[in-house]
Amino acid sequence: MGTIQGHALNSGNAQGEVIFTDEPLSFWGGYDAREGTIIDKHHALYGEHVAGKIFVLPSARGSSTGSGILLEAIRLGNAPAALILKRRDAILALGAIVGRELYNKILPLVIVSDEDFEGLHKARFARLDEDGAIEYE
Repeated sequence: MGTIQGHALNSGNAQGEVIFTDEPLSFWGGYDAREGTIIDKHHALYGEHVAGKIFVLPSARGSSTGSGILLEAIRLGNAPAALILKRRDAILALGAIVGRELYNKILPLVIVSDEDFEGLHKARFARLDEDGAIEYE
């Protein structure tokens, strides 16, 4: 078990199974908001169900439309429980922040250091606190 301190871009509490990738994902064309799955056939997590899980990825990739896809997933209840990134990502932050404002649904988004990101590679379960603290096992 470990504990790391991240920086919350969209604060909130979450816990769940960890899904880790070191490959960026474009939510536009890469994430199915209706099913909560990765649909990018070229992504290592293709077919993986991510809804309700702690999704650890370096950043988004591609279109600014990705914030709309994330927002739709939040509205439908098919978004990840939280996002942990190693790079600030305005596209994902926008989707998470608007989801809080429009639907009163909180999708925590936390930025961690490169070293802490790599430490999450083998994590199976994580808990996030509003201040950006992450406990994982």
